[in-house]
Amino acid sequence: MTAIIRKFLKLEAAGGLLLIIAAIVALIMANTPLQGAYQQFLDIPVAIKISTFELDKPLILWINDFLMAVFFLVVGLEVKRELLEGSLAGRDKAIFPAIAAVGGMIAPALVYLVFNGADDITRQGWAIPAATDIAFALGVMALLGKRVPTELKVFLLALAIIDDLGVIVIIAFFYTSSVSVVALSLAALCVAILCLMNWRRVENTAAYLVIGLILWVCILKSGVHATLAGVIVGFLIPLRGTNNTKPSEELEHVLHPWVVYLILPIFAFANSGVQLNGVTFDGLMSPLPLGVAAGLILGKPVGIFLFSWISVKVGLAKLPASINLKQVFAVSVLCGIGFTMSIFITGLAFEGLDEVYSTYSRLGILIGSTTAALLGYFMLRVVLPKPKVSHSDAK
Repeated sequence: MTAIIRKFLKLEAAGGLLLIIAAIVALIMANTPLQGAYQQFLDIPVAIKISTFELDKPLILWINDFLMAVFFLVVGLEVKRELLEGSLAGRDKAIFPAIAAVGGMIAPALVYLVFNGADDITRQGWAIPAATDIAFALGVMALLGKRVPTELKVFLLALAIIDDLGVIVIIAFFYTSSVSVVALSLAALCVAILCLMNWRRVENTAAYLVIGLILWVCILKSGVHATLAGVIVGFLIPLRGTNNTKPSEELEHVLHPWVVYLILPIFAFANSGVQLNGVTFDGLMSPLPLGVAAGLILGKPVGIFLFSWISVKVGLAKLPASINLKQVFAVSVLCGIGFTMSIFITGLAFEGLDEVYSTYSRLGILIGSTTAALLGYFMLRVVLPKPKVSHSDAK
């Protein structure tokens, strides 16, 4: 395993613990006398004005639109690196986690639709359980230490990265409403400039980020979700410069700790503060939270494992060395941790609708993700090799 992947796993594992803490703090504040302070924090007005141009949004929208665009920038950098040089480079390495990821997106969506297909409003949330939270899942896996084979860690990492890429495609095609042709044309011009810079192998990452910021504004104004700008920029920053430099890797090295230790915990804090007053047992047993939770707890493992098993049986893919199907199933359960990505899609699916939809959806996410984390952890404990006991420990 390369030093880059090793460092990535360590960062994500620590970040997963921060996500849990941020979510718990948000839940406590939202359901105590601190609720007012919590809401005031989210509603802080943040405005940028240059001549006639103005962006005026509450802090919660800057977190969800701008900070998450930085997160998706890092996702773009990671996906490109893994596809060209890392754990997904080449058909043999990419095909097994890719097939698993497809199953892990299709099955949860179908399970969700079993519960919500007849409701025109809740049906919009079909993609909520299709996502996997890389940081949270790797954080749980890290609790088992050296018992986890390297190949199993890489499988989870690759699957989750492809999963994120799939969610990006879903956002682009299914969660975009009205489109401004002028803004979209300007965005296309920015993409063309970025492509030219990539073709000329421009190494200055600051130049890409400046054009990327303009691209973000254009996409924001176009009606397409602005976080897509991050992915585009990430894919177009070159892996190699003219003097054997590594612009993409260097930028990822700078941004990754900020994303893991600051941006994602802030996002979790801002979006996990579900007010429980008014929540009823009947509401929790309604199709929306049940569909989300069932999609994460049942749909994820069934889809990932079934597609993985079939791909091995028909010869489309090979099971990676040193791991077995029992371990693959345990990891597929762990992938039911949707959390930040699922919460993000919830915001898109029920934007502008009654808050009750977001509340019950987020409760379904919290219940489903927590259950998947506990089940996945204990299943991994059972199926992984027992830790070797040294003679000194035996004494």
